[in-house]
Amino acid sequence: MSLALDPAAQDLLFREARTANTFTDEPVTEEQVQAIYDLVKYGPTAFNQSPLRVVLVRSDDARARLVKHMAEGNQPKTSTAPLVAILATDNEFHEELPALLPHFPQAKDAFFSERPVRESAAALNGALQAAYFIIGVRAAGLAAGPMTGYDAAGIEKEFLDGDHNLLMVVNIGKPGEDAWFPRLPRLAYDEVVRTV
Repeated sequence: MSLALDPAAQDLLFREARTANTFTDEPVTEEQVQAIYDLVKYGPTAFNQSPLRVVLVRSDDARARLVKHMAEGNQPKTSTAPLVAILATDNEFHEELPALLPHFPQAKDAFFSERPVRESAAALNGALQAAYFIIGVRAAGLAAGPMTGYDAAGIEKEFLDGDHNLLMVVNIGKPGEDAWFPRLPRLAYDEVVRTV
């Protein structure tokens, strides 16, 4: 059985898509980022909680402040990517639930009144949204370079507040010269999927 999604789109989003390590200097526009968000905002999250928050690093000053917190091997990538996005979770996402879940506004207090519950829910659902964001970047014809090699506490102090937790940093742009490392193996279907 084949997938409903066109094979070229399957390649764009998955089979041919790779984590980019170099980028051209072609800018990533605000319109492109808006189009990415307008697509990926429809990805499901529990209770429609939508905890992902994105900080776009565009200015030279902000870029320098971010790069100093990146692992040494990631600094050149983050220094040269046309756009860098800091993906974080909002642990106060429940404040938006009355608008996001209008048929069940009491979910805000019934399920998410305690901070540890919100942090756990935000971590899971924010990770889902981060994955949607990466696929959205690919859908825009751009490459994403998601990274977790950094000083998280430093980035959080520099760019976020106590209500937000860092998920990852994503370099975004058109892939440059020698952008790809060799494709790594993947597990086979029968190594992953089990029927009971």
